[in-house]
Amino acid sequence: MNNNNHASIVVCLLLAGGLAACSSNDASKSAAAPATAQAKSATTPGEQARKPQSQSSLDALRRGDSAATAKDSALKEVFFEFDRYDLTSESRATLKGAAEWLKKNPATKVEIEGHCDDRGTNEYNLALGAKRANAAKDYLTTLGVAEGRLSTTSYGEEIQVCREETESCWQKNRRDRFVADSTKPGV
Repeated sequence: MNNNNHASIVVCLLLAGGLAACSSNDASKSAAAPATAQAKSATTPGEQARKPQSQSSLDALRRGDSAATAKDSALKEVFFEFDRYDLTSESRATLKGAAEWLKKNPATKVEIEGHCDDRGTNEYNLALGAKRANAAKDYLTTLGVAEGRLSTTSYGEEIQVCREETESCWQKNRRDRFVADSTKPGV
């Protein structure tokens, strides 16, 4: 973890339905999150049709959609070994592709979501998810992506893409997911 991450204020929010998320965004942005969520839910159906839907795992879950990344996405998920947050050679190759795409799309900001399987405590998995998201963020910055375009959130074990109690299922849940937002100007 770099010094900027140590200086970041880590804010954990208990969101609707008991879902936990931990974000490395600054406190003012995190404090505004509940108000923003309430404002979104107050829009009319016509307004919702005109606004692009958020693609975060939490928003997908709330809509009843899959929290997995679409297969045709330019930003592919990266996966981790059990109880690890170091990047594999395969993850590094995937992140190199993501960095190239981000360089071609400079107005796009990305939120990196850290996810875990359901083994371990909620607190442990939130911390592990944060380390996984930060590992990807740090690597992307070494590849030339501006740090200000990247934010991280940990969902720990809360948003699973597979719920079977098997190693192949747990492997699918140990991931970083990338959510692009081109509606905000990049840095």
